[in-house]
This record gives sequence, C-alpha cells and structure tokens, in this order.
Amino acid sequence: MRVELDAESRDALPTDWQRAFTWTEQQLGGRVVAWEPQPRWRPACVFELEKDGELLPLYWRGARGEFHTSTKPLMREGAVIDVLERHGVPVPHSYGVCEEPPGLLLQKIPGRFSLDRANDDVHRGKVLDEYLSALAKIHSIPIEEFEAIGYRRPADAETSCMGETIGFERSYRAGKTMPDPMIEFQLAWVKRNVPKGRDDLSFLVCDSGQFMFDDTGLTGLLDFELGYIGDYAADLAGFRTRDLTEPFVTPLGDVMRRYAELSGRAVDLRVVDFHTVRFALLNPLSVAHQVTNPVPAANYVQYLGWYVCYGRCGLEVMADMTGTELDSPSLPDERPSRRSAAIGQLVDLLDPKEAGDDGEAAYQLDRMQRTAVYLDRSDRYGAALEADDLDDVAKLLGHRPPSWQEADAELEALVLASGPERDAEFMRYFHRRLAREESLLYPVLREQQDATLPPLR
Repeated sequence: MRVELDAESRDALPTDWQRAFTWTEQQLGGRVVAWEPQPRWRPACVFELEKDGELLPLYWRGARGEFHTSTKPLMREGAVIDVLERHGVPVPHSYGVCEEPPGLLLQKIPGRFSLDRANDDVHRGKVLDEYLSALAKIHSIPIEEFEAIGYRRPADAETSCMGETIGFERSYRAGKTMPDPMIEFQLAWVKRNVPKGRDDLSFLVCDSGQFMFDDTGLTGLLDFELGYIGDYAADLAGFRTRDLTEPFVTPLGDVMRRYAELSGRAVDLRVVDFHTVRFALLNPLSVAHQVTNPVPAANYVQYLGWYVCYGRCGLEVMADMTGTELDSPSLPDERPSRRSAAIGQLVDLLDPKEAGDDGEAAYQLDRMQRTAVYLDRSDRYGAALEADDLDDVAKLLGHRPPSWQEADAELEALVLASGPERDAEFMRYFHRRLAREESLLYPVLREQQDATLPPLR
C-alpha cells in the first residue's frame, strides 16, 4: 500500500529506510514523498522522488538479506544494466549503489509481470516476441563488453555448460553441515552428462523470464544479479523453472522454436533439458544450509518449498531424458498426536489478517503461520511417511537403517561410490522422497502447488 511521507511519518520508518531515502536525495536531489514497502525475503520497496515539480518513480533492490550484505553483486548488476541500456535493451536505468544500507537504486518499470495476466493470446504473443527479441539481443552483445566489467570467459565448453553451478556448489559445500544424498546425486548426474561442443558464448541473464509489460507491450527486463558468460541454451532452460511460478501460458516447446526464429540460432531441446536439470538444482544448492540451519529471518517454508519442488522437477526432467519411469508414493492415513490440538491453535493464532494494513507485520505472521501449518501436517503424517521412506532406503542399501540421519549418511556414501548404473534407482527413490515431503508442505506451497515441467517435445 502506497504511503505518503511527511517529516513525522518518515521519522517513524525503520532506520535503514530513512538512510536509504536520505542517500537517494543526496544522489539525485529532490525529496522522497511516498513509498510502498515490498515485504519479501530481501529488502525492497518502490518509492517516489519529487524533483522540479515532477515525480520520479524508483525501486530499491536491497542485498540478499540473511544470505549476505555485500554490495558487490549489486554493483555488478548495475554495471550489466549500463551495458544493456547502451545496446538498446529495455531495462530500468541504474542510479547507483548505496553502501549502507546496501541497495541498488533503479528506475521503476511500469506494468505487470507474468504472461497469464496478458489481455488475450494476441497481446501475450506480442509481449513474448518482444521479450525473446530482447533476450536474443543480449545474447548477441560481444562478451568482451562484459569481460570489461569483471565477468570471466569460461575456460572451455564444459565449464561453459556448468555455468553458475560451479560457484553454487562451492558455496553449498562451504555451508554444508549434514549429509544430503539427493543433492550429491543430482550434482554427480549433471557432471556426468555435460553436453559436448557448446562453445558459442553469450552473456546470460541466468534467471530468465523476468520482465514487465503493459497493455501496449514489453516495458522492461528485470534481475541480472546472477548473470554470467556461458551457453545461451541455459537461458532457455530458465523459462521452464520461471514457468512454475509465472506461467508463460504458451507451450514452452513453441517458445523455444520462436526464439530460434527470432535469433537465428539453433535450439537443441536435449541441451535445454540438461540445463533445466542443472538450473533447477541451483535452488536446493542455494537454500540447503537454510533448510538445515535456518537463521531467524529465513522464510523457512518458502526455502524448503524451493528445495523440494525444484529438486523434484529436476528429477522428472532427468527421468524423461533417460526414459526412467517414476512412481509417486501415497499419503498415509492421518495419525494425530496429543500435540496436534496445540499446533492447530498456533496456526490460528498466527493469522496474517491480525496485522491489518501493516504489510511487514502481515508478511511476518504469514511466514510463521506457514511454518506452523507444515509442523501440523508433520505431526499428523510425518512418522508414517518417515517409516515408508526408510522402507524404500532398505531396498537401496540392503538393510533398514534405524533412523533418517543414519539413512542419509549411508545413502550419501552409496551415491558417491556409484556410477550411472544405479541412476534409475536413485531417480525413483529421491523423487518419492521429495514427493513425500511435498505432501506435508502442500497447503502452504502457494504458487508452487502442483508444479510440473512438461516435456518440450
């Protein structure tokens, strides 16, 4: 909700937002007169600067909150935006990076996101063509321009295809506190199945499919924080994971073919499949340490949902590529415990409606209520699901470990010692394991409910 700011209401804002607005005024002149917080997992808001009788709409993109507070990723993103703007790509203008509080100041792009909100199929097709044309333009910019602002050219085609996975794996291992056989299996599979000969390099937006549009067409592209130099097919794979939460509506196989027509580049759907598995795995890699050892500010269920859904969807694409048949487990009968009534009351007490118009308070209550719902489901179904999972583990190990902790340790050792001959077994097992966890999360998965990645062919 937009809030007009006078001296009194501004003084009542959290200190970081007061400092952010003061920095903006020093950079651009004028006076911040209104703002609208964007409650989410990183500090963000839209606000208005009055200057010379006109209102300038702005967007504040903060550092990634509980993950880190460094401004380096924001500075790189601002530099990328400058390159893209110079080449005529529709992007928000960057006004610079604030060190304290850390944030990237951007022009606010008008419009809405997600093509399921287009007026009709004709409007949707126009916006999609404009976006694909803009993406093709980015892919055609000489990579030397991005090397000049600090990006590295991959050493070879294999490194190019591994893309940002290398850095994500490094961070994952630095924060790893317990075995994770699912991640280790998917990492091993990706490394064994890197496509050959992919030496056509482009700058990639990485988390592709993010853009705004209005009734007339595309208004701008968003989010270049994870960009890197690599295989352009990776950006096409990004459409598929984006489609899980912001539907393209148009069949993605058709989207791939349209990109090929607009860009003049061949699109190998098998390579896109590989990048889909690889890119989906980045979510489990990036949130694993928050799932096992969350900080207080973490939106636990959101992160666990990403871990589970993207891990499962990656396995489904992997299975389609290899002709492996998957089978989903059934949900056992509900078995409430003596604690179920107390957990149910907690769910009711954490009602976001109690926050009224306070968006930040509503977000925090919602974050906690989602966790409480997950705990309620775990209390009612968790023991039976865990027993079923250990039964499945016994088929892989040849014996039934007494606990899930021992099962994970033995499974990880087995995964690391195995080759492709056991891939099908592991795909089926980890898919069933993640499906069980997803059943506990189901009521609070929101946009990830029933998420699937249909085959492109």
